[in-house]
Amino acid sequence: MESGVVFDIKEFAVHDGPGIRTTVFLKGCPLRCTWCHNPEGISPLPEPMRTATGERTVGETFTAEELADRLNSQADILRANEGGVTFSGGEPLMQAAFVSAVIDRLTDVHVLLDTSGHASERDFRAVVSKVDLVHFDLKLMDAGQHQRFTGQPNDLVLTNLSVLETLGIPYVVRVPLVPGVTDTIENMCAIAERLDGSPGLIRVELLPYNRAAGGKYEASQRPFEPGFDERIAVRRDTRPFDALGVPVRVAS
Repeated sequence: MESGVVFDIKEFAVHDGPGIRTTVFLKGCPLRCTWCHNPEGISPLPEPMRTATGERTVGETFTAEELADRLNSQADILRANEGGVTFSGGEPLMQAAFVSAVIDRLTDVHVLLDTSGHASERDFRAVVSKVDLVHFDLKLMDAGQHQRFTGQPNDLVLTNLSVLETLGIPYVVRVPLVPGVTDTIENMCAIAERLDGSPGLIRVELLPYNRAAGGKYEASQRPFEPGFDERIAVRRDTRPFDALGVPVRVAS
């Protein structure tokens, strides 16, 4: 029986896909984005978090059957509100076999995968083929900048974006707006150029930088070293995407 490690299950989520959803946050991520707002999701293992109210362990192990049973118990409510289940992280594809096993046990519920795209093509295809919608992150088109700010090159991300365009699964591209890093006109134009004519693309979402994220680092005993000036105002210019012919939304 496949098992996996989850660091949060958020019920009645309204920002993780259509309708009202239950979002499962899986531990483990291959990227080290300097702006990460879920540092407790980086390690694949359960770990302590220390706050002013005490210490708690972040990360709970589920079998695929246990997690699917919990999600299926909410299915009627999710369907009634045009929602479903979202698998997020961390990077859910680090636990691809577990996620696939859970999806196989879900009963008539809309499934969304929220992914950075940094995974093997095999794992990417295996999970995406089972879902109804994908939220796909595009951070930086320049390979050197991507390496600098995420700790990894972007070749797997771009390969899997090309794969996604062939699978017939609708997807939303999400761009985190990091001041002076991802929100530059050069990066936005490069992303728009890559997406021009992309089959299956239904929307582009621009996600403003979360300045509250730094507080989680102390609690999870990690240094917060963003490598950019958080004081700079985030650019929210949607004009580079005007010619794509799909809606472009700046999230709240």
